[in-house]
Amino acid sequence: MKILVGYKRVVDYNVRIQVRPDGTGVVTDGVKLSANPFDDIALEEALRLREKGVAEEVVVVGIGPADLTAHLRNGLAMGANRAIHVQTADAVSPLTAARTFLKLVEKEQPGLVILGKQAIDDDANQTGQMLAALWDRPQATFAGKVEIADGKATVTREVDAGLEVIEADLPAVITTDLRLNEPRFIKLPDIMKAKSKPIDVIELSSLSVEAADHIKTILYAAPPKRSKGVMVKDAAELVAALKLKGLL
Repeated sequence: MKILVGYKRVVDYNVRIQVRPDGTGVVTDGVKLSANPFDDIALEEALRLREKGVAEEVVVVGIGPADLTAHLRNGLAMGANRAIHVQTADAVSPLTAARTFLKLVEKEQPGLVILGKQAIDDDANQTGQMLAALWDRPQATFAGKVEIADGKATVTREVDAGLEVIEADLPAVITTDLRLNEPRFIKLPDIMKAKSKPIDVIELSSLSVEAADHIKTILYAAPPKRSKGVMVKDAAELVAALKLKGLL
């Protein structure tokens, strides 16, 4: 079985986000860019399934500009067999990403597609669900545990009420939650090996994917600064202050 893994590049989660002065987006120049944490978890799960003998090949897929190649090399260094770089200079919406993955699914014929449940830049949490709908295959989102056997995926999902176990026929789409696993560290020998692994570069336009966004973001703005707290001497003064603000 072949596993296709989405591998998006985002602003590193340790970076303090700054909004551009003109409000057209966030500052990315000179900012550290890393793999989306949920996508690292997705790749780790695919590699573990391969190590168990469930899969034979793990393919990472990135959609983005020409300099995305270095990012995909990290996925190869983690252990992926090869990578596919869908090249585009335009911003990619979840629907465009799902349509792109559908074209690659039709070409690669994977038995399983694993994506992070969401990307930490837009927090959309949509691509996996949209892909499953377009592909007309089962989906299991927010996976906290994955088991593959007899052509089926048994997935323990994290839901508001606790845990839910569902069974899905393969091929299927799985999106990973935070507690599914802990991604492995990349070692120097693996980085060297990754340089010889193949990366297929495909222009987005060649896939005949409609890239038009249905939602237009007009303005980005930083959250307002919090006002200073008010010190009170005792509970009575606290109650009086809350009443003055109309909160009691």
